[in-house]
Amino acid sequence: MAKYESSIKQVAYAQASVYAKLSDLNNMAAVKERIKDPANVERMKGQVSEEQFEKAKEQLDSLEFTADTVSMNIPPVGKMTIKIIDREPEKCVKYEAVESPVPMTLWIQVLPTTDTSSKMKLTIDAKLNPFIKVMVEKPLKEGIEKLADVLAMIPYE
Repeated sequence: MAKYESSIKQVAYAQASVYAKLSDLNNMAAVKERIKDPANVERMKGQVSEEQFEKAKEQLDSLEFTADTVSMNIPPVGKMTIKIIDREPEKCVKYEAVESPVPMTLWIQVLPTTDTSSKMKLTIDAKLNPFIKVMVEKPLKEGIEKLADVLAMIPYE
């Protein structure tokens, strides 16, 4: 197994609020809708190429949520589902890739820093053979850091 960790991110919301949102994946549907807001679409278009924007839009449109799962279409892999497999109230949510060519788990740890703020760290544990590891190590490291950045910025109210 290969383990990749994000840096620790500061979150401007209480631990309970962050945990509540991350432990029910239906809450992430609101993030999808917020990203589709015309003002946000215009801002994103200025930051990426038209082709990148269209690919991101297709992936965003393919997202499906339940309380315990999020599914998305990832070319050329196809449909991939992430499922919550464990919840440690207010401290940690553990997810597993259910339909993935690479078995992996992701967990998000949340700890309080004050009554109104917290910090989080993401960890991916992936079962990679040595050949695949060489190819995906850098994208996994970058991806977990970007995901942590995004999760640290979303509103948890």
